[in-house]
Amino acid sequence: MSKFDDVIEASKTQMTEHDIAIDETLLRAVAKGLGPTIYRADSSIVAAGDAEEMARVKNNFLIKKLGCDDDAKMDDALRVATQALGQSNPRKLRTVFYYVLVTELGKQSVYQ
Repeated sequence: MSKFDDVIEASKTQMTEHDIAIDETLLRAVAKGLGPTIYRADSSIVAAGDAEEMARVKNNFLIKKLGCDDDAKMDDALRVATQALGQSNPRKLRTVFYYVLVTELGKQSVYQ
């Protein structure tokens, strides 16, 4: 199995553990879009409790990649993604966190 497939399997496991519906095609597209960040131990995890990290996710992913412009919707989506993976869970996989953001904001078309 490739490193990419390992990341996808780990993501699917986390999604199953947290009752998140899996669209594997979308998951693979989101993961591919994240590039090499999904392979590095530190960057593969989202620190949802870190305000700077959340600002980067909002600016670099929600605004620049997904084209969002509604602050309230973005903040709600970040909250939903954090809660979906467990507020106290320190190992929120970036692939899963971003997948939840995409689905929560209805931005699946960005990956088609």
